[in-house]
Amino acid sequence: MSYRFKRIAVKIGSNVLTRKDGTLDFTRMSALTDQIAELHKNKVQIILISSGAVASGRSEIKVNRKLDQVSSRQLFSAVGQAKLINRYYELFRDHGIACGQVLTMKENFGTRRHYLNQKNCMEVMLEEKVIPIVNENDTISVTELMFTDNDELSGLIATMLGAEALIILSNIDGIYTGNPSDPNSVLIETIDESRKDITSYIQTSKSSFGRGGMITKYNIAKKVADEGVEVIIANGKRDDILPLLLNKNILAPCTRFLPGDKKVSGVKKWIAHSEGFAKGEIFLNKCATEVMKSDAAVSILPIGVEKIKGDFEADDIVRIIGHNGDYLGVGKISVSSQEAEALKGVKGAKALVHYDYLYLE
Repeated sequence: MSYRFKRIAVKIGSNVLTRKDGTLDFTRMSALTDQIAELHKNKVQIILISSGAVASGRSEIKVNRKLDQVSSRQLFSAVGQAKLINRYYELFRDHGIACGQVLTMKENFGTRRHYLNQKNCMEVMLEEKVIPIVNENDTISVTELMFTDNDELSGLIATMLGAEALIILSNIDGIYTGNPSDPNSVLIETIDESRKDITSYIQTSKSSFGRGGMITKYNIAKKVADEGVEVIIANGKRDDILPLLLNKNILAPCTRFLPGDKKVSGVKKWIAHSEGFAKGEIFLNKCATEVMKSDAAVSILPIGVEKIKGDFEADDIVRIIGHNGDYLGVGKISVSSQEAEALKGVKGAKALVHYDYLYLE
């Protein structure tokens, strides 16, 4: 069997892997593992980003005292992650396939070195036909260091490893023009660069067991598609969903974000997802802002800077802000905040953020 892609990232949400009572749905987990195994045996490389650890731990132990949100999450994930990965290990072993656990945190993407260490680890796994199973390390993460949810993590992983597609499996078929339960709502099958913002259609409620919702999925999907990766949101509870989505004719209902034609380097892919690690802000004047919003490939020069905010060192990530306060993007700064302050407005000085290290929204 020939499929559309050779390397994909698959994110399985908590609502796909849990029953209504919060326990792990082993039947669904087994079915998805069978599908991944079929793809794997047909030479499709798969990186699996799996939720379910907290839900798994919650169903395993009873807590006799009230815990705060972070402590309970740490406890349940510590117990649940062991249970979850062991179940995956057994299911993939039945197919003669090896899998490996990759636990990460948001701060592991904060420096280029840590980013590349993770990338190299998973590249080796894929080369040796081992399926990486990625999840956030909730036992160590605290609120300010957490990903929004595993949708955000899956976007980072997909772009980092050069996946051709990211498949986000939820408990509905995709994005609708209204409430999915409303018979008048219609599934939006395709979203491309020309389509206007559709967030007004999307329900703002979060999933029962996960941290995210469809708004998060939409924002992540749009960003990843802009970087050249096709993104598909589909229903993970449908039978044989993955082979149907990878079929050349796409035989399952879904919402597809078509990839943009923008060519993004590996460094820029890292920078694109680094806003959460920004140490400062660079405010541009009107002229520089207009240039940044044009199609020109330009760097940020001191003469176009009006204000410096924050305390940062050379090579830190900074946000780029337009003259009217609009967020424009992020970049890797070439000097410290003190040096940037001294260079502000100076004509003929070297770039504060070179084009190669600048990502604009």
